[in-house]
Amino acid sequence: MKAKAAILFGVGQRLDIREVDVAKPRAGEVLVRMAVGGICHSDLHVMTGHLSAPTPSILGHEGSGTVVEVGSGVTSVRPGDNVIPLWRLSCGECEYCTSARPALCAVGLKIRSTGRLLDGSSRFSLNGSEIKHFLGVSTFSEYTVILERALVKVPKDIPLQQAALLGCAVITGIGAVMNAARVKPGSQVAVFGSGGVGLNVIQGAALAGAEKIIAVDLLDNKLEMARQFGATHTVNASSGDPVEQVRSLTGQRGVDYAFEVIGLPKTVRQSFESLAKRGEAIVLGVTPMETEVSIPIMPLIFEERVLKGSVYGSSRPRIDIPKLMNLYRAGKLKLDELVTRTYSFDQINEAYAALERGEVARTVVLM
Repeated sequence: MKAKAAILFGVGQRLDIREVDVAKPRAGEVLVRMAVGGICHSDLHVMTGHLSAPTPSILGHEGSGTVVEVGSGVTSVRPGDNVIPLWRLSCGECEYCTSARPALCAVGLKIRSTGRLLDGSSRFSLNGSEIKHFLGVSTFSEYTVILERALVKVPKDIPLQQAALLGCAVITGIGAVMNAARVKPGSQVAVFGSGGVGLNVIQGAALAGAEKIIAVDLLDNKLEMARQFGATHTVNASSGDPVEQVRSLTGQRGVDYAFEVIGLPKTVRQSFESLAKRGEAIVLGVTPMETEVSIPIMPLIFEERVLKGSVYGSSRPRIDIPKLMNLYRAGKLKLDELVTRTYSFDQINEAYAALERGEVARTVVLM
């Protein structure tokens, strides 16, 4: 089968749309016709070399589509079903899977590092040469082959454009609030970064019943959007020390939870310094692999502050995504408002340029 796909041939290059060959799904695999691809910073980090991934590779890890064909042994989905890909495959049996942390499973790490499916091969090729899978999903292809257990079925009443966001931005942001931090009602929260994931941290904190939600960013347009998603206060970091501004808004006490959703050593430290005693700073932002950050030790000890990370919202996607769908149905989860711009697939590089300029919250390409 032929399909248009956005290929990264090397670090520092733009995505190159080519027609690739897509092989049939094998045992336990599913052929999906993608409808929507989410434009996420994680793919951009791969393009810039901040994150490593085998190349040439078809990028994309957030999206939605429809099942076209299933391999032998597949029982949970069938042709015609709408699905969301899960970019962090898990085995379901290891110590991390059985303790509700499937994103830490070694199976997902193996697929990420090799760019191949579990049998050690790829279903993509270009002129007879192998093209790698990105995170086992490669949503920037008109057709892609994904393992059955890396798919979540989407009911027909959930639009595919909105459903696509659940697979990364929404579950990462809201999951960090609900699972990693376990934000308590009446607490005070600061969110450093009001992009696609940051907005979901904000609406997650609102859903959790936080009393004060302080959004921190450099761009007024993003801070205005943060208010739409539940921020009670905003801080423009370009107008003064954001730590002092956050502490001023809390009577110098500091916040109970600070979320860093940018991926800079400076903002990681700022999130830690914004904490109250026994406060927790949760880092979601992705940095270059060699990045280090320093924090003051005395508050860590004598104020019992906490600094920790969260990947994929520390979530159980197969359980948590259906819950998010129910919240959307109930009118409590903002998905329609997240998509600030759409592009055609051929405009994918323009979409990433807009992301780099900070013009959008979440953008999707329509396949």
